[in-house]
Amino acid sequence: MKTSMLSGKTALVTGSTSGIGLGIARSLAEQGANILFNGFGDAIAIEKLYQDVGVEFGVETAHHNADMSKPAEIAAMFAFAQDKFGGVDVLVNNAGIQHVANIEDFPAERWDAVIAINLSSAFHTTRLALPGMKQKNWGRIINLASVHGLVGSAQKSAYVAAKHGLVGLTKVTALETAQTGVTCNAICPGWVLTPLVQKQVDDRAAKEGLGNDAAKKALLAEKQPSGEFVTPEELGALAVFFCSPAGAQVRGVAWNMDGGWTAQ
Repeated sequence: MKTSMLSGKTALVTGSTSGIGLGIARSLAEQGANILFNGFGDAIAIEKLYQDVGVEFGVETAHHNADMSKPAEIAAMFAFAQDKFGGVDVLVNNAGIQHVANIEDFPAERWDAVIAINLSSAFHTTRLALPGMKQKNWGRIINLASVHGLVGSAQKSAYVAAKHGLVGLTKVTALETAQTGVTCNAICPGWVLTPLVQKQVDDRAAKEGLGNDAAKKALLAEKQPSGEFVTPEELGALAVFFCSPAGAQVRGVAWNMDGGWTAQ
């Protein structure tokens, strides 16, 4: 029986009931990690999802529906992780929301919500995860930033501010843990064909009278030179690398996987 790299370790992946978070959770489960899922959705569908992943990869799985904008619920999720799994060894901060508007039209409550979920939640999870990781002298914190942690786009003030902030938090966390077995890094994806992005493709197809493929090509052509979407599986493989012995001295990076977006 082969020993998987993350056997006996537990990964908490926020926003992992679909899209990028689910792709990363599956990649970590494939390496033997127990997975604590987090996210909203139909309770029966989520239960089936996490149980199926557990059976497929032979790991323990569970779900906690903490609202990532509420520090008290995040704390309750960590207490649950401690009870169920004995703590969190790999923390993937993936939960995120988006709102698009010019700054002068941007509703203040939407700004607060984007900052709370895309940035502040990662601070709360990190501060709760670090004591246990330092005690074991092993841990991996992976923050899902975005190309928007490295460059800006019009009408995305809150998202870009939050993702730049997440890259900054990554660097500080890496420096504070530099002489320990804990690392912290950020992944900065370009366009990924998540349900959220497919909606933008559908809107574009409807508005411009395009087929699905043509609408995808038009969306990609604006920003992503490869003309191809990044996949959740590719992002999952990068997360696995960060968790591997080869990633032990990768500390505080903002690693873009963006089809050349930020090379322009």
